[in-house]
Amino acid sequence: MLISENVLLRPYNTFGIAARSRYFAGFSNADELRELLSAPQFRDLPRMILGGGSNVLFTKDFDGVILKNGIKGIDVVGEDDDYVYVKAGAGESWHGFVMENIKHNRGGLENLSLIPGNVGASPMQNIGAYGVEIKDTFHSLEALHLEEKEVVSFTKEDCRFGYRESVFKHKYKGQFAILSVTYKLSKHPQFNTSYGAIEAELNVMGVKDLSIQAISQAVINIRSSKLPDPAKIGNAGSFFKNPTVTAGDYERIKTAYPNVVAYPVEGDQFKLAAGWLIEQCGWKGYREGDAGVHAKQALVLVNYGEAKGGEIYDLSQKVLDSVEEKFGVLLEREVNII
Repeated sequence: MLISENVLLRPYNTFGIAARSRYFAGFSNADELRELLSAPQFRDLPRMILGGGSNVLFTKDFDGVILKNGIKGIDVVGEDDDYVYVKAGAGESWHGFVMENIKHNRGGLENLSLIPGNVGASPMQNIGAYGVEIKDTFHSLEALHLEEKEVVSFTKEDCRFGYRESVFKHKYKGQFAILSVTYKLSKHPQFNTSYGAIEAELNVMGVKDLSIQAISQAVINIRSSKLPDPAKIGNAGSFFKNPTVTAGDYERIKTAYPNVVAYPVEGDQFKLAAGWLIEQCGWKGYREGDAGVHAKQALVLVNYGEAKGGEIYDLSQKVLDSVEEKFGVLLEREVNII
């Protein structure tokens, strides 16, 4: 295993932030990770498991060791009359994993096409898009406890999924490295086209016979038209979560802003579109040096080239403050701040 020092992290985060890590090493299986965790030079240093780097903002250099998860492999580990159980290494590309299953007509992930990042990050924040979350098809995962160095299995119930939430973001934050994830995918897909612009895009595409392949392509078309490609403009996708408010707060906001974008959720509450709130505050297309708010989607903060992580963070704070001042709603960052 190669252990490098003073490593530039720009290639390892989709924001393209030029922070550095004191040490950097990769692993491709659990034994290699155990060996790295036991290395004497890392004993008293902070450590971070890094996947695709698509949900992280480095605001400073990392004075510790970054361990890059490179565990690969996609395997069918079980099936019955209705479902196929597919296990993927945490270092596999998420979009690549989705495409592999669509190729074999395994349904359930098509609405999650073109989401950046790796498979290992998918259960950490219960990634979701276009009316689907990974908890809908998640079966189990295996993770290595970083202190005890033992592999632990987690069921869906163990993960306690919520909106962009799981036990790995709170109770077990920084305690585990996810090794693999197994999904329960359908042999008889149920199509979900009601959310967002999927139906309209399918009509534009001229689709007559609905399929998971067609839905995936529609999602890819929509995302490509609205969201910046990290390979061209640094970003981490949605920077903020859509906030949930009480029915009373929703009525208050709706009275003042009749066009507010929202939909009801459990518990007599309403989820507001954070992008709409941010846009109403005038941030869409705003740029401050190389840090900015994307011109097509206000939910996305971008690095136009040489922005520092701290500059993007400061911009996010200005956005938070303005939304709270205008609407009385406190947004929450979805991106992991380092």
